[in-house]
Amino acid sequence: MVAWVQAYRLRVKRRRLLFRALRKRRQLRRMRDNTQSIRAGDILCFVTLRNEMNRLPHFLDHYRALGVRHFLVVDNDSTDHSRDFLAAQPDVSLWHTAHSYKLSRFGMDWLTWLQMRYAHGHWCLTCDVDELLVYPHHTSRDLVALCDWLDRCDQPMMGAMMLDMYPAASLADGRHSGDQDPMTTLTHFDAGNYQIQLQPKLGNLWIQGGPRMRHFFKSDPRKAPTLNKVPLVKWNRRYVYNSSMHNMLPRDPSKKWGAKNILKIRTYTRIITKHWPRTRP
Repeated sequence: MVAWVQAYRLRVKRRRLLFRALRKRRQLRRMRDNTQSIRAGDILCFVTLRNEMNRLPHFLDHYRALGVRHFLVVDNDSTDHSRDFLAAQPDVSLWHTAHSYKLSRFGMDWLTWLQMRYAHGHWCLTCDVDELLVYPHHTSRDLVALCDWLDRCDQPMMGAMMLDMYPAASLADGRHSGDQDPMTTLTHFDAGNYQIQLQPKLGNLWIQGGPRMRHFFKSDPRKAPTLNKVPLVKWNRRYVYNSSMHNMLPRDPSKKWGAKNILKIRTYTRIITKHWPRTRP
């Protein structure tokens, strides 16, 4: 009985979040629409950003090399040249909004609407501009190969751990130009110091640790940032991100990343490399 009640509450929450996205679509203004170029089987990337011009060139180059065919981007009122730069890209569709990032569930309401509209049946990446996807053999096996493998394994999504990268000395040494690979200056990461717990409610893993916990949350580690994400999903219009990109609803697909598959997840944890510190407000 308890399990049935919990499942019902999660189903109601999922439908409420989808309805929120339908309402929030009115906050988006189309700036550049290249979605007519999207073809069946294309891998898509969904992004919300603000003032990321210093990262965008390498971000796009990195994901294009991995096999992303189209980027669907929400610009949250940038004041640098991000919007103009993106509008000039033939594989980018761009929307603008000046509404609150926080009140849109940190951009997820906007992206959920775009995913409902354009992502059904596509393998999709959802990430920030300061996150780069890496996985074993990513330089020789693109996302098409990875997604084919996930399809054969009957895995509709792939979980990941964010790995915070930082320079060897001062944080100021980590600065880089927009078209420069940030890994040339951000060369270090914490190899250990991570905590992994299973969250029974959704059956997903909760990962914390790394340099941010070590430096900023010594007195209360439980308040440290969550490092687990679900960045790569074969999208269905019934899906919705529940807590930023940290877990998904409905729960059933997420069960594939439960406790019995911890070893499999840990094999693929080096998936998102997060540039640190962040400059986005």
